[in-house]
Amino acid sequence: MSAILQIDTPGRAAIDVTARIADIVAASDAAGGLVHLFIQHTSASLTVQENADPDVMADLLDWLDRTAPETGPYRHRAEGPDDMPAHLKSAMTATSLTVPFENGRLLLGTWQGIYLLEHRRAKHRRRIVVTLVPEL
Repeated sequence: MSAILQIDTPGRAAIDVTARIADIVAASDAAGGLVHLFIQHTSASLTVQENADPDVMADLLDWLDRTAPETGPYRHRAEGPDDMPAHLKSAMTATSLTVPFENGRLLLGTWQGIYLLEHRRAKHRRRIVVTLVPEL
């Protein structure tokens, strides 16, 4: 089973998509298996991180900004000063994730959530391909 999840982002942000992924898993007939997530973009990414304290995601976004600043000596500038840093941030994080599930529930840890990381300043509509791989 496969689905495409569309997420409208407000610009640079960490968007918790855990509940939307969990809804897809819960609606499936599969008792258990893996859910594979793939973001179809090169300037946004995915991560599993703490979902209890929002400061964790704020600190992560700030660290990514310091690590790949807009003022870097980049050749690629055709799409604006935030585009090449967005590609670097995407390369440092992940474009795909795999999470196990059982009995219609994601097997995330107590404080874990799945996040879409929007690395651009402008609003975007991002697509995540959600593929369920049931146990055999």
